[in-house]
Amino acid sequence: MASGRDGVRRAGRSRLRPKKGAIEQLYTAPPAGSVVVCLDEMGPQKATSHPGQQLVRPAAPKAERARQEIDYGRRDVAGYVFGAFQPATGAALAQSYHHRTTTNWVDFLSAVEAWITPATERIYAVVDNLNTHSAPDVLLFSLLHPRWEFVFQPKYAAYLNLIEPWWKILRSLALKGRRFETWAEIAQAIERATAYWNQHKHPFIWGRRRRHRPPRRLGVAAVPVLSRI
Repeated sequence: MASGRDGVRRAGRSRLRPKKGAIEQLYTAPPAGSVVVCLDEMGPQKATSHPGQQLVRPAAPKAERARQEIDYGRRDVAGYVFGAFQPATGAALAQSYHHRTTTNWVDFLSAVEAWITPATERIYAVVDNLNTHSAPDVLLFSLLHPRWEFVFQPKYAAYLNLIEPWWKILRSLALKGRRFETWAEIAQAIERATAYWNQHKHPFIWGRRRRHRPPRRLGVAAVPVLSRI
């Protein structure tokens, strides 16, 4: 007889597979005349120093001890970055808000509605299960915009939302290696980084291996050569 823990795991997997399959189907073979857009929030982001990847060599001819100004933490109110990402084209939209509220979320959905071409017949929005994403105001928004359909990803399955790897790119372009004093500086950096990405965008293909991971070769190990005695 299966233990209670195994029963819970099996039940979770049975609910996960249909939702995962539906999202994968949208990524690999979306319906004609439709657009798949991944939505999420990044934050809270605070005005602080963000370390870079490389050390800055001193300009002095002699070696000196590295010096860095002490950062005592947050200097201004924190905020959130709302993002929309189209995996098929790589196009992205990002807007900054001081708070993660239902009002701001609906305002961002209106911006996404204006951002996507009117010729699109259907918009499939992949989102997580945050309570603001299923609030009554969001339901009213979907009723006023019948071409929208929200596809909620399963819990503990953030990898199904392809905006997650794009968040990493945005942080690298906008925040890494910089020091911010106010939230307005962060918002301006996010805006410039998003514009730069849209000029050099590329699609995200579901199931493709990462570039820095060479494919593993499968086969039988070579038999060692044994010398005759």
